[in-house]
Amino acid sequence: MINTEDFIKRLQKVIDYYGESASSFAEKIGVQRSSISHILSGRNKPSLDFILKVLTAFPEVDLYWLFNGKGAFPSEEKTKEPIQQNITVTPSIPKLPPIEIDNNKTIDRIVVFYSDGSFKNYEN
Repeated sequence: MINTEDFIKRLQKVIDYYGESASSFAEKIGVQRSSISHILSGRNKPSLDFILKVLTAFPEVDLYWLFNGKGAFPSEEKTKEPIQQNITVTPSIPKLPPIEIDNNKTIDRIVVFYSDGSFKNYEN
């Protein structure tokens, strides 16, 4: 049987570790904000589906630690640095060959394709 009060403390520790609010945590694991609120307030007990969603979204969380407090968090094998907020990443832009511009034409749109298959469309 799960000790709900201790589970709530461990869940709150996970939320705090990642610097999440209850609503952003709910969004990341794919549950309603009210589900997090009800669990943290002790109104509802966590379902197995809820616990599995936490473990899927945050692999550093150890099942046994979250469920009954045995083990460590973050788990020693899977430890990562906590996600820092407001990180600015400057992508590297490969050098492109020179582009001939026809002065008689205007650019209507530019499409940038990324190596992961995604793209960004810029229209004039």
